[in-house]
Amino acid sequence: MGLENNKKRFVFVACFLVGILFMWAQGGVPQEDPKKTKIILLHANQGVADKIKMPDVQILIGDVRLRHDSMYMFCDSALIFENTNSLEAWGNVRMEQGDTLFIYGDRLYYDGFTQVAELRENVRMINRDVTLVTDSFNYDRVYDLGYYFDGGMMTDPDNVLTSDWGQYSPATKMSVFNHDVKLVNPQFELTSDTLKYNTESRVAIILGPSDIVSDQNHIYSERGIYNTVLNQAELLDRSILTNNGKTLTGDSLFYDRLNSFGEAFENVVMNDEINLNMLRSNYVYYHELADSAFATNRALAIEYSQGDSLYVHGDTLMLTTKNILTDSVYREMRAYHKVRIYRTDVQGVCDSMVYITKDSCMTMYSDPILWNYDQQLLGEEIKVYMNDSTIDWAHIINQALAIEKKDSIHYNQISGREMKAYFEQQEMKKVEVIANLLLIFYVEEQDSTLIGLNYGEGSLLHLFLDKGKMEKAVMIGKSNGTLYPMTQIPEDKKHLPSFAWFDYIRPLSKDDLFEWRPKRAGEALQKTTRRASSSSKRDLIK
Repeated sequence: MGLENNKKRFVFVACFLVGILFMWAQGGVPQEDPKKTKIILLHANQGVADKIKMPDVQILIGDVRLRHDSMYMFCDSALIFENTNSLEAWGNVRMEQGDTLFIYGDRLYYDGFTQVAELRENVRMINRDVTLVTDSFNYDRVYDLGYYFDGGMMTDPDNVLTSDWGQYSPATKMSVFNHDVKLVNPQFELTSDTLKYNTESRVAIILGPSDIVSDQNHIYSERGIYNTVLNQAELLDRSILTNNGKTLTGDSLFYDRLNSFGEAFENVVMNDEINLNMLRSNYVYYHELADSAFATNRALAIEYSQGDSLYVHGDTLMLTTKNILTDSVYREMRAYHKVRIYRTDVQGVCDSMVYITKDSCMTMYSDPILWNYDQQLLGEEIKVYMNDSTIDWAHIINQALAIEKKDSIHYNQISGREMKAYFEQQEMKKVEVIANLLLIFYVEEQDSTLIGLNYGEGSLLHLFLDKGKMEKAVMIGKSNGTLYPMTQIPEDKKHLPSFAWFDYIRPLSKDDLFEWRPKRAGEALQKTTRRASSSSKRDLIK
C-alpha cells in the first residue's frame, strides 16, 4: 500500500508541475488582482450563516449596508457569496457612488470581481439632473457605463428620451439609444432608430433615419446634430426641412428654430409644391416667418405649373412674401445681375428683374432682350404680364425695337418709343408701336419668296403676326413709306439705325443659362430720359 500511495503522490506532483509549466508558457502563474477587493458588510440587523449547508453564504436581514470600494449598497435583505465575491439583494435596493450617482431598484445582483451590477424592477438611476427609469438595468463600474435592454426612459431638465435599448455614461455624460427612439422637447419631437445624446450639452447626435416634428415644420435627416438648448440643427446627407408645402434640401443644412431660419449648402433644392415653383443653387437662406428666401451660387428659379417650365437664373435670387397673414398677401421675386431666362417658347436676358404676383408682372431692367421664336424684342425696360404662367402681353418702354429674322441676311424691323406685344397660345399675335415709328418690312409671295422691302415712318402702327411671322402692318395717322423692289433696295434702308441681332446672347437651353455672354463692345443700349406725360406733369405741379 505504501508503494501504491507513493505512485499516486508522484503522479499528482507531476501533473501539478506540468500545469505550472503550462501556465508559465501562457504568461505566468495567475496572481490575485489587487483591484478585486472584497465586498464589505457595514451593517445588518440580523446575520445568519449555515457553515454546513451553505458554507460560503451570509444571509443578511434588515437595514443592510454594504461597500465595495467607493460604491455603497443598501437594501432590506441580501445574500453574500464569499467565494465568488458577489451578492444578491432585495427590497429598497440603493447604490450610491459619491454624491452624484444613485441607482434604485427592487432586486440587485452584484459581482465584485467584474464589478457589474444587475438591477431589476422599478429601476431608477439618478446622476445630478439626469434620471433614467427602466425595469432591467446593468451598470459596469469598471467602464462607468450603464445600459438597459427592455425599454427605458431618460429625462433631464429639457428633454425626455425613450427607446428599447439605451446606455449612459455618468463620467462622459454621453448616452446612446437604439430602436424606437423618441426625444420629446417642448418645441419638437424627434424620432429615430439610432441616437446619441449628451446630457451635459443637451446635444443630440443623429446617426440614422430621423424625423424632427414641430408645429411649424418637419425635418428629416440621417446624420447631424441638434442642440436642444439653442434649438439649432446642423444636418448632413441631403437632409430635408419641410414647412407649409415647401421643402428645403441640401448636402448640408443649418436650422435655427428660435429665429425661424434655415441655411442650405451645395446642391440645394427648395421646392414649393403649393405654388409649383422651385429654387436651386449651392446656397439658400430661408426665413420661415417672413416666408422669404435668398439664393446665390448658380441660383436657378423654376416655375413648373404649366408643364413647360420657366427657368430664371441670376447671380442672386430673392423671394419675399408681402403683406403676410393678410388677405392682400402676394409674392415677389428679384433677380440681380446677369439674369437669363429660358422656356421653349420664350427666352430673355437683362441685368436685373422683378416679378410680382399681385399683378403677375415681370419687369426686366438694364439692356433687356426678349425672344419668341424668330422674334426679338428689346428696349430700355420690358414689362411682361403673365396669365397662368404664360405671357399675356409685354410692354417695351423707350427705344423699343422688334426684329423678325427672315433668313441669314433679311430682317423685318420696327422701332418706336414704346411697344405693346400681345400673345396667344405662347405666340406673339399683335404688336402696337407708339411714337417715333420706323419700319422695314419685307413683302412676300405666297411661297415665301421676297419681292420687295417696305420702308415707312409714322406715329402709330398695328402689326399682326401668324405662326410667329409678321403678316400685316397697318399704319394709323400721318405716315409715309416707300416700297423698294429687292434689286433696288438702298444699303441704308436694309437696317434701322438701332438694328442689332443678338443671337449670340440668346439662351439656348436651361443648361445654357449659367453661361453669361455680354453684348459686344458698343452694342449696349444707352439709356434715355423719358419725358413725363401730361398727367405726370400735373402731379408734379400739385
